[in-house]
Amino acid sequence: MTTEETALSSEAELHAELKALLRRAHANGIDVEGGWECRNGTEHPDWDVIVTEVEKNGESE
Repeated sequence: MTTEETALSSEAELHAELKALLRRAHANGIDVEGGWECRNGTEHPDWDVIVTEVEKNGESE
């Protein structure tokens, strides 16, 4: 992410941060579809992140 990380305190804030990250990556030509292991050392849990493109539902956000 960035060196100026902000504390997230809700699921809505997490969703907004993920959306912003994926939009920036897509805008810069990065293929954001796929899976990644996110290893975090002994202090935090590890995660498996999977991103798939979904069909738009006709509503805009």
